[in-house]
Amino acid sequence: MTLDEAINLLKKAVKWSEVKNQKHIDLSVCVAQERPLLQKALVIANLEVEKGTLTQDELKLRLGLE
Repeated sequence: MTLDEAINLLKKAVKWSEVKNQKHIDLSVCVAQERPLLQKALVIANLEVEKGTLTQDELKLRLGLE
């Protein structure tokens, strides 16, 4: 799975938080069968941040969290 594929999958799990004007990733909004794939996508995205391919802020922006 590429970083772009991972980000596109994770976008499905972004939802508004109870905190005003704040979003977060919530895997519970997805079908149970998709969760392992979304967890893998999350690991891939976080590994790319650790490797320095993109920053945490860039990832948040691409996911629509900012």
